[in-house]
Amino acid sequence: MSASVGGEYDTNVSVDEVDLSSGKSDYAAVIDFDLDVEVALTDRTDVSLNYRASQSTFQEFKGVNRLTQIAGADLSHNLDGSSISLSAYYIDSRLDNKSFLTYSRISPSLSGFLSKRWFSRGAYVYSERKVDQRALRNVNSHTGEIDFYYFHRGLRSYGNVGYRYRNEDAIAPELDFKAHLLKIRYIRRLNLNEQRVKIEAAIRYELRQYQSPSSAVFEARRDDRLRFQVDMEVPLSNQLTWQWYFSHGDYVSNLPRADFTQTILGTKLKYTW
Repeated sequence: MSASVGGEYDTNVSVDEVDLSSGKSDYAAVIDFDLDVEVALTDRTDVSLNYRASQSTFQEFKGVNRLTQIAGADLSHNLDGSSISLSAYYIDSRLDNKSFLTYSRISPSLSGFLSKRWFSRGAYVYSERKVDQRALRNVNSHTGEIDFYYFHRGLRSYGNVGYRYRNEDAIAPELDFKAHLLKIRYIRRLNLNEQRVKIEAAIRYELRQYQSPSSAVFEARRDDRLRFQVDMEVPLSNQLTWQWYFSHGDYVSNLPRADFTQTILGTKLKYTW
């Protein structure tokens, strides 16, 4: 169980799910709460249940104050040298204390070590998203994803390369798209003043190719999304952690309102018990 409180600066307050960006900056207070429970059903089978709530409250843009709640379950079974699992999640998100969207997903996966240092995971994801009062944006999606991990020094230093293909089918044909996403991550844990500091850097590139002409630009929409992120965790005690995060996104699109850049800088104090 953990709780965190902090703040962030956003250079372009936006709502990505409906392609809205303000072009203006603002500060937000951020509060998170996490609860995880894991139960061993047998020597090889585990089930974990988790709940997360996250609240962002902006100083100026009150209309996009956001409360997101996530409930999930994961059932995993350990095989000889590999593991199979089935996860399910339900997400409810509210803007300005009004219903905004719901999202549900179910995902079977298979993972295991390929060698002493190499680990892989493959998964299929089926999801449904419903946007309140914007029924044309309701979507079903099918996703296939594969990740490879290389453990240079165990959990102290490792990298991850992943690919994801997603096919989204919306009520409005102009919002249907197929997407390719490539990600590269590196995680390093350092000893600094007798504390184990965790640093993570990641870069993600996504190409979205829409399948029908958009009424706004009279041609099929195309998005190129590049995002860079750095996170750092500094333990202050056995239970208290100081977190810093920075991200920059460059979103290029032939749809003007989806063509923008965004930088977010934030910090939080996290207490775990």
